[in-house]
Amino acid sequence: QVQLVESGGGLVQPGNSLRLSCVASGPSTMIFPISDMGWYRQAPGKQRELVATINYAGTTTYADSGKGRFTISRDDAKNTVYLQMNNLEPEDTAVYYCSGDVAVNLLQRVTVWGQGTLVTGSS
Repeated sequence: QVQLVESGGGLVQPGNSLRLSCVASGPSTMIFPISDMGWYRQAPGKQRELVATINYAGTTTYADSGKGRFTISRDDAKNTVYLQMNNLEPEDTAVYYCSGDVAVNLLQRVTVWGQGTLVTGSS
């Protein structure tokens, strides 16, 4: 069973930075380097939205809300994907979720979500 575990959330002052991490674990046949990963967030009273994605080749995409402030990256040796968030704003307050289409073997992928980590931007 593949699991994603996020960490790094917390309370931040406006303008400060935070780095979220997401570690994938699973069966010995899991192939993280060919998995496509992403970060999403859900603010209070709002729907979950895309923040950023990174595919197996390292190609990234960003929602307009994070362009120029957020950077998604991955370390395949550590089965980890990161979200570096700079110049945080109170509007960035949300639960941040890691998700991925993780290769459990060469032929099969599963869509997995983490449990989320709370980021609170104080005003």
